Amino acid sequence: MNPRTEAWVLLHVLIPTLILLLPIGQRAEAQDCPALADLRIEDTNLLSATVVPATGELPTYCRVLGYVRPAINFEIRLPTTGWNGKFYMAGCGGYCGKLESENPSSQFINSINYGLQRGYAVSTMDSGHWEEDLFDGRWAYHDRQAEIDWGYRAVHETARATKILIEVFYGQAPEKSYFAGCSTGGRQAVMEALRYPDDFDGLISGCPHPKATGTVLLGAWLARANAGPDGKNIITPAQAQLVEEAVYDACDSVDGLEDGLISDPRACQFDPLTLACEGNETENCLTANQVEAVNAFYAGPRDSDGRQLYAGLPLGSEPYWDGIFGITGETDNSRDDFSRRHSIQFLRYMAFREDPGEQYSLSDFDFDRDPQRLKHMAQIYNADDPDLDAFQERGGKLLMWHSWSDTGPPPMETVAYYEAVEKHVGSRQTTQDFFRLFMVPGMDHCGIGEGPGITQHGFDPLTALERWVEEGKAPTRLLTTKTDSTGAVQWTRPVCPYPQRAVYDGEGNPDAASSFECLLP
Repeated sequence: MNPRTEAWVLLHVLIPTLILLLPIGQRAEAQDCPALADLRIEDTNLLSATVVPATGELPTYCRVLGYVRPAINFEIRLPTTGWNGKFYMAGCGGYCGKLESENPSSQFINSINYGLQRGYAVSTMDSGHWEEDLFDGRWAYHDRQAEIDWGYRAVHETARATKILIEVFYGQAPEKSYFAGCSTGGRQAVMEALRYPDDFDGLISGCPHPKATGTVLLGAWLARANAGPDGKNIITPAQAQLVEEAVYDACDSVDGLEDGLISDPRACQFDPLTLACEGNETENCLTANQVEAVNAFYAGPRDSDGRQLYAGLPLGSEPYWDGIFGITGETDNSRDDFSRRHSIQFLRYMAFREDPGEQYSLSDFDFDRDPQRLKHMAQIYNADDPDLDAFQERGGKLLMWHSWSDTGPPPMETVAYYEAVEKHVGSRQTTQDFFRLFMVPGMDHCGIGEGPGITQHGFDPLTALERWVEEGKAPTRLLTTKTDSTGAVQWTRPVCPYPQRAVYDGEGNPDAASSFECLLP
């Protein structure tokens, strides 16, 4: 018998044996935790299992560390009391590369503690490699297995191992399983629905980039559009602020309410030429080069014939421009330059069948020739297939959300994906029976930064998904809450299932969600 077969046999013999050996009513007590480290699971090495005492809002839990071969590191946390009978897994952002298991319980984005405090058994993983920097792509250099793990395998394999450990520890399989992720984690959620539709009953996909290879097009396009002949940025912080003010002056009231939010950037018409200098150049106007750069930001990547390759930045994203191509004046190694860093790292080590390596620069990318060269790796990374039939048929629910102000994966790409699914299904009602998209005005990418809209702390998609999966109550709106630095509530607002949007009734308190209706535009 080969080692792989032997492990498989041991797994199926040992699990029922361990469960039977645990006394009824004591199968999830703390003293059973260390024994989990000795469990044999196919293709998996368990490194430790220890009890962690309760702290703050987190209960006492059994912490299991291990990895799925060759290199998918994971952490599983099993509450020793008060388990709600369910499993919650969190995704990861950027290129991942670390176990972000210590994200605070108040943080919804890619945080297992958000689920642990609710009584879930939880897990997360590093996507199959280790890296300190979320945007260092050297781990992928000539390593196809690592790319596959990041592309789609890591979530599935971690979910498999977690469910086995849950069944051993508690004596029963989880009643329901959920996954939530944002950015790369949002793409991971859609990938699960496509490749492994039976893994999870409900998926939360936040600010996804279904076309992962398209995101690199936008990053390269933005960096080159903003580079002057002297190598300095064309758009400075002062010009960015100028554009922001002009866009919000032109677009804020288009939805019928002047409230600092742009409800749908597609409804606004703004021409950067209105800011062009008419005489001497000052910080209160844009030069011809600056007008051209801003137009390029909004237009998005195109080939030499003007064909659209990927969506551009949305109107209303200007408050967050400092985080995409370093207009704060920071160096290329700054965390405020993630778009450029992501693009160059992706192109050097991940984008092509053969990796060009560190000598490759953004100026080497050819927008006529190279988009075709991305197609090979797109088969591994992209989660843009609209055929979600298998996930739909097994009764799965997909709750997707995206910020209308996102400077990362552009929101129009997510809208296009939803519309492609609706077209594939053939009916909006049938589509929304299992897949609903919520577009959030004014929010930063994954709600990380402060701006005109809410942060990640301002809404609760998980409760909405639980009610949808467990009670059959599809979410007709998500309540969002804007707070100030002290935590005081500034306003509440519903976010509606696309293509509906929240419309002010013209009479009630504009800061209260009850004054808005979800209507088709």
